[in-house]
Amino acid sequence: MKKRVLSILLGAAMATTLLAGCGGAKSADGKSEGGSKDHLVYWSMWEEAEPQGTVIKELVEAYNKDAEVKIDLEFKGRNGIRDGLEPALKAGKQIDLYDESDERLNTVWDNYGYELSDLVESTGYAETANTVLLDSFKELAGGKLVAIPYQPYIFSFFYNKQIFTEAGVTEAPKTWDEFLDACEKIKKAGYIPLTTDDAYSVANFGTHLTRLVGQDRTVEIVKNGEWDDPAVVQVAEQYEELAAKGYISPNVETNKFPAGQNSEFALGEVAMYFDGSWVPNEVKSIAGEDFEWGCFSYPALEGGKTGTEAVTFGAQAIAINKNCKHPEDAFKFIEMLTKGEYDAKLAKESLGMPVSTATDEWPEQLKEAREVLENATTKLLYAAGGEANTDVIPLIKENFLKLMGGSITAEEFVANMSK
Repeated sequence: MKKRVLSILLGAAMATTLLAGCGGAKSADGKSEGGSKDHLVYWSMWEEAEPQGTVIKELVEAYNKDAEVKIDLEFKGRNGIRDGLEPALKAGKQIDLYDESDERLNTVWDNYGYELSDLVESTGYAETANTVLLDSFKELAGGKLVAIPYQPYIFSFFYNKQIFTEAGVTEAPKTWDEFLDACEKIKKAGYIPLTTDDAYSVANFGTHLTRLVGQDRTVEIVKNGEWDDPAVVQVAEQYEELAAKGYISPNVETNKFPAGQNSEFALGEVAMYFDGSWVPNEVKSIAGEDFEWGCFSYPALEGGKTGTEAVTFGAQAIAINKNCKHPEDAFKFIEMLTKGEYDAKLAKESLGMPVSTATDEWPEQLKEAREVLENATTKLLYAAGGEANTDVIPLIKENFLKLMGGSITAEEFVANMSK
């Protein structure tokens, strides 16, 4: 009888062991079977059908082939991440990896991130990383490194090189005088020099003001409503001149995004458009393969505080949850995303920028944008501080577009903003 009981107990113990082993198995897509926590969950901001989503899905499949701790990938989209991530993290839901914008991950959600400095140092990650971006991430997060950049972007003037060549503009302008000279040549060649729309007009305003007085002062002016500052007057007067000389699209006042980039710039009617480096991807089906892309930093202004080295740039960011049980494995995935084959593939498929300094395979459309990024030593905020006060963004948009369209003067712009 004792032997039979012992045999039953041993059999039960063996069954329990086998069941535990089965509980840790993973399906072909990396999802756990039997409820095991021995896996990583990745919430992505992309949609599965987007170029970025397609590459990331392929990367996860490649990672899972050899990984002991596999990844469950969930595409959440922009709204899904922005609305759902923080409540899920607060509730303790398992989310080991997540991505979003650099400013959101490093400022709004920085307290959820795993401190990555030791992993970066122990793996030698920084040797081929964009250290300017890494340092900017630390600055945003108050000295911590809680996210890793991927797919960088810059905000600069993108231009049609064919129009520049036809107009006799042999070099991209570096100063405002050179910019005015280029505009005049482009106009004489029968083209409109530049355009914008309601999405990006504040970026024109903020960057021009920051060229004059620096970003810190721009933020003060916008936050405090100091619209009668002489620098604001100068910005308004210089854009009034652009409008008066016919250098700006006559449609600019009514341009609703993406009218400026789709209906004017991509169609070859307008030579220049101040936008992010995502624009070649956004208009590729309109511009076509023959469109010759150029890029230059916002021109320097005489006596200004910043020059072409100061650029709005950043990156998408990916973070590891501070409660992740396998941070080393999660970081291995981040290394695959941001170096080598998949860094290059992500750039190629999305017409974006690779993040590793060792990746030389850049899309042809962004060759000049690469020069702007590599020469950037000062990181500006989005719109260079022009959006520092959310309450007045609609007023800046409305009045600056009117100024660019020529329906109000510089004096009226200042008066309208001062009311």
